[in-house]
Amino acid sequence: MSITLSAFSDEAAESAEGQIAAVGRAGLRFLDLRTVDGINISELPIEHAKALRQKLAAANLKVGMFGSPIGKIDIADDPEIDLRRLRHLAELADVLDCRSVRIFSYYNRAGADLEKWRSETFRRFAGLLRVARESALLLYHENELDIFGQMAQQAAEIAAEFGVGADSSLRLIFDFDNYQRAGENIARAFERLQPLTAAFHLKDSVGENHVPVGAGAGQVRPIITRAVADGFSGFMSIEPHLNGSAAPCASGQAFKTCSHADNFSVACAAAVALLKQAGVPSYL
Repeated sequence: MSITLSAFSDEAAESAEGQIAAVGRAGLRFLDLRTVDGINISELPIEHAKALRQKLAAANLKVGMFGSPIGKIDIADDPEIDLRRLRHLAELADVLDCRSVRIFSYYNRAGADLEKWRSETFRRFAGLLRVARESALLLYHENELDIFGQMAQQAAEIAAEFGVGADSSLRLIFDFDNYQRAGENIARAFERLQPLTAAFHLKDSVGENHVPVGAGAGQVRPIITRAVADGFSGFMSIEPHLNGSAAPCASGQAFKTCSHADNFSVACAAAVALLKQAGVPSYL
């Protein structure tokens, strides 16, 4: 078993220094880069990335995954938008020593029929995977709301079409909260996707409000416990989403009134405690 525990550090602070400090306080060694210093990772200049590499090395931190926005555009949008983003991430991969990229699978705002939505998504995926293979990148698909792959059935179709695992550049992320918000039966979804799952997003909610992982309706605790017992290896990424939440924290205040750094600390502590209870002996 080899588990890499990381966190979306931009939920703690905007600046690189603030993110590095927050991850260090949480006792983690990895962070997922989505935005840093106000710049999305898919647009981060190379020289900026080189400076960031030095800051991370000084703090003994590494990048677990690039939290890219690839695939979070419409099927009517120019596919070159995402190909350009992925090629740039391929350049950043060597600079920041990260070859794992979070992706999505396309909106359908005009309401095209399901077959057209599927076929256009697959056509775009084929292009992304060509770039990934050429660049030795691994693409991790997240089940985001309102994209083609928001439900377990569609995520399984993507995996069946392109393959996942050692012979493919594609992997699946299991995001508990997104499945819950999409109306999916989470336990049944995991039953179907467990053999295909290479990463988890540790995110949870009660109703419309996000809460520390394990305190919501996402069935995170029993599923993680099962995955660990079955020998899961891969990424677990803490994605708190507490900063806009009206749920109460320990003091009784709403999370949205607390500092981002404090919310991040609470979220990471909850995730670490949950993993220990689930039987994770250690994480990289």
